[in-house]
Amino acid sequence: MRRPRFALPLGSPLQILLLACSFALAAYAGVQLLAGDWFGVALWIVGAALLHDLVLLPLYAAADRALVQAAGPRRSWVGYVRVPAALSLLLLLVWFPLIGGQVTARYASATGLPADRFLPRWLLLTAVLFGGSAVLFLLRLRWASKRQSVD
Repeated sequence: MRRPRFALPLGSPLQILLLACSFALAAYAGVQLLAGDWFGVALWIVGAALLHDLVLLPLYAAADRALVQAAGPRRSWVGYVRVPAALSLLLLLVWFPLIGGQVTARYASATGLPADRFLPRWLLLTAVLFGGSAVLFLLRLRWASKRQSVD
């Protein structure tokens, strides 16, 4: 039996209920977020989208292209650099004001916690991400070499 061309891919009733609940929660959060300074929030969202699409996306696409070209024919290790770099840069992007030390006084007055720990923790987390990726890569190489010697 042939499906209609414009059929909606609806799942189970539980999926529809969860989707409706997530839309309701998103609408509630949007109303609460925009209640105070709606123009500032809208400007921030538009600015963030433009900054990402016009500046950041071309930068990390060029960096990824350079990484793939530098790898040459042995591209199997690219993912072992790409994933920890992406996670580390995402954390840097989210926590940049605190990592950069730009809002330490405001953070300390609002929370009562010191804000000077974000840079060392981000650096440590970045080192752990790249170190774990290197260990996984070495284990993969070792497993592949053992498999080749058995064959």
